[in-house]
Amino acid sequence: MTRRTLGRWLGVVIALLLAPAAARAIELDGPLVPGGLVVGRAAPGAIVTVDGRAVRVSEDGRFLIGFGRDAKATTVRATSPDGAIVNRTLRLRPRTYDVQRIDGLPPRQVTPDVETLQRIETEKRLIADARARDRAAIDFAGGFAWPAVGRVSGVFGSQRILNGEPRAPHLGVDVSAPEGTPVAAAANGVVALTHDDMFFTGKTVILDHGHGLTSSYVHLSIVAVTPGERVARGQMIGRIGATGRVTGPHLHWGMHLLGVGLDPALLVGPMPDRGQALESVRAPRPRADGD
Repeated sequence: MTRRTLGRWLGVVIALLLAPAAARAIELDGPLVPGGLVVGRAAPGAIVTVDGRAVRVSEDGRFLIGFGRDAKATTVRATSPDGAIVNRTLRLRPRTYDVQRIDGLPPRQVTPDVETLQRIETEKRLIADARARDRAAIDFAGGFAWPAVGRVSGVFGSQRILNGEPRAPHLGVDVSAPEGTPVAAAANGVVALTHDDMFFTGKTVILDHGHGLTSSYVHLSIVAVTPGERVARGQMIGRIGATGRVTGPHLHWGMHLLGVGLDPALLVGPMPDRGQALESVRAPRPRADGD
């Protein structure tokens, strides 16, 4: 056997020895910070748990991990079809958050009456059901883009104080722009929920991007899609408005992974200029009468 032939055989043997280890590895793509979304990849057919909870794994081994606002660490475990187990502990870089004060809201919107509280609970259940969807589709793999262009007036994680009373942290990004500004789907998906008049969020759209990942678009002036409709990233789904509990026209854009609030700004680059955005927004798909 020549030296060249021996070298080729050694290369094949080394590749074969390394292949099982590579197949069992866990690959992660995304920021390891509170509010971050990570796309993981394990061996096809692997069983993956995050903090002990089984998560959906696609046929090619992809899965999602979402870190809540106050998360500090997460443990990922992948069990390959051959029984090999890989464990990884992900320690997150801490973040600091802003405090925002909003005064002048009607008292009813800060401390609702009993009837309004019942309405709020009903609407919360509708939203929770939409965010609990766990389709096998991987629409999220097509990437994300800003759904509207304007001034970023609210950021993820900030603590709001309404009329002097602390409220839950802000789990999304606010984009201020004139009423009627187009709002586009941030990613490919299916419309999970639309509503014309929610107490807090007004006209609302929630999209399902697969694996429990959803995006929310609220305070709209019009809704341009219907439940069950497929949408493409950049397709217009509504227009910015001032419906629900707001002090002016803007879009609240939220992202959730099975109810865990994520930071949408971590999924996209810098805010585009208005001209670029208007060229990229596609009109909604025409619907036949009765659709």
